[in-house]
Amino acid sequence: MKRLIAAMLLATAAQPAIAQDSAALRQRLPADELIYFVLPDRFANADPSNDRGGISGDRLRHGYDPAHKGFYHGGDLKGLTDKLDYIQSMGFTAIWLTPIFKNKAVQGAAGQESSGYHGYWITDFTRVDPHLGSDADFKALVDAAHARGMKVYMDIIANHTADVISYAECGAGECPYRSRADYPYSTRGGPEGRAVNRGFAGDGVRTAENFARLTDPNFAYSVRVAPEERNIKVPAWLNDPIYYHNRGNTTFRGESSMMGDFSGLDDLMTENPRVVSGMIEIFGDWIDRYGIDGYRIDTVRHVEPEFWAAFVPAMLERAKARGIPNFHIFGEAAHGDMEPGLTARHTVVDKLPAVLDFPFATAVQRTVAGGAGTEALARLFDGDALYAGGADTALQLPTFIGNHDQGRFAGFVRRSFPGASGDEVTARVALGHSMLLMLRGVPTVYYGDEQGFSGEDGGDQSSREDMFPTQVASYLDNRLVGTARSPGEDHFRDHPLRAHIAELAKLRAGHTALRRGRQVTRAYGDAPGLFAVSRFDPDTGREYLIAFNTSAAPVRANVQVETTSMRFDQLFGTCSAHATAPGSVAVELAPFATIVCAAEGAK
Repeated sequence: MKRLIAAMLLATAAQPAIAQDSAALRQRLPADELIYFVLPDRFANADPSNDRGGISGDRLRHGYDPAHKGFYHGGDLKGLTDKLDYIQSMGFTAIWLTPIFKNKAVQGAAGQESSGYHGYWITDFTRVDPHLGSDADFKALVDAAHARGMKVYMDIIANHTADVISYAECGAGECPYRSRADYPYSTRGGPEGRAVNRGFAGDGVRTAENFARLTDPNFAYSVRVAPEERNIKVPAWLNDPIYYHNRGNTTFRGESSMMGDFSGLDDLMTENPRVVSGMIEIFGDWIDRYGIDGYRIDTVRHVEPEFWAAFVPAMLERAKARGIPNFHIFGEAAHGDMEPGLTARHTVVDKLPAVLDFPFATAVQRTVAGGAGTEALARLFDGDALYAGGADTALQLPTFIGNHDQGRFAGFVRRSFPGASGDEVTARVALGHSMLLMLRGVPTVYYGDEQGFSGEDGGDQSSREDMFPTQVASYLDNRLVGTARSPGEDHFRDHPLRAHIAELAKLRAGHTALRRGRQVTRAYGDAPGLFAVSRFDPDTGREYLIAFNTSAAPVRANVQVETTSMRFDQLFGTCSAHATAPGSVAVELAPFATIVCAAEGAK
């Protein structure tokens, strides 16, 4: 904690050299970035005139209610642009925004309504949601970021649209999934039903000729669309129910994982070549128009590999034609498992260049925000060999320790250690961020974590607090980490965690080994305590020893290093100046401490 307070004295406004040369923006590799992940609606409100998105009526029409955690709160793209200096002051070189496309303002059963403030209920894939501003506002954001040498990553969706399609047979929102075996495409309402879609050879034959024979969408359910919503989607082809699976709600298992509606959202039939070409044109156009730098792809595990085999190369080609050779594509594949095998599968089978590293988040949550031994971290990195391209691919996986769906890292700490002091909670949260910024991968920090947001009520809506003074009662009673300030205040301020992140970001930017260096596990155990790795400069081979203490007790140990690493410079924390013997160095770490030591000659 003392080190965190001392870090407040640092000049956090100093920007790392890697982010200052805008001419080199396009040449920077994905592994060199430091990503700030933000929900624009919850960040900064520069233009109150767009709070209701130009929609009249009450909140169940326009979706704006700043006192309800499930509705729009007023943040917009102009506000985000105004705060770029704040973001860059911490050393961030890229911004990832939740989807900014026009959403269905409100959906949900009576009494359970919420709004599309998060961006994942898209009706118009071609324009910015008016609640967030205009297309011109987005261009201004991208241009301003690029002028600062910062990249912009868009969050996109190809799996589904907003919930517009309903089914006559469903009541009270209950629409059980109906499988292809029980409800084939060839009949209506089951195998004994009336014949439809004659000549259709099934969704496995992915040709335009075959899908031209799929003309009736009522094979499993009787499709219904309200008259006022029949032309709500853009581009217009998305309004035709034939381009959706129409089989009811997913159970997230088996066949339904690919073909079921995600909480009622209309699940696109991505097997259809028209859907493939349509999505390629939609998202290729955003690259053409704005020169963005990458895509985070939502729900990739719910779309079949053949779609990604066509979509991803098309996006990379489109980006290269626009002069963007290092366009970063990473998919969201949340499997709820710490082992990396299922996550890595998406780089092998789906051939995605990268995926969000959910196993990394789980391992850090279990060790630093839980009671697991540090061997969990060792197992995590052993799995790097499973990714297509192995450890080289692992270097460009965006890593995180909390997010808008799972919840905030501080919330995990608080729930696991309800009796912990404020200093201990702050120290554990700082340690989690130390691992995030110093270990392999592309660190991705969730907005507000640097200000001590705790999201202590859980994940999803409870962890999407406002950076501006909030009016949400369940946010107002949260206990911020590392400060006595109220959640009802403005949060663009100094904070020990902000200073800590900025210090490590500057260190990471100044040393290639901490961004792209090969990583070797050096020490771990079956209980909380020491975890150590070495990272090696890809150009010089110089060794950097990084060690963490996940326990509440001091740690003293000998750690293996290269026999040529005899003298060390102290980059962060307290390092031994000399190896004890060739191949061995003594380390001492206070509770929840981190050290970064560079072998002699490292700059």
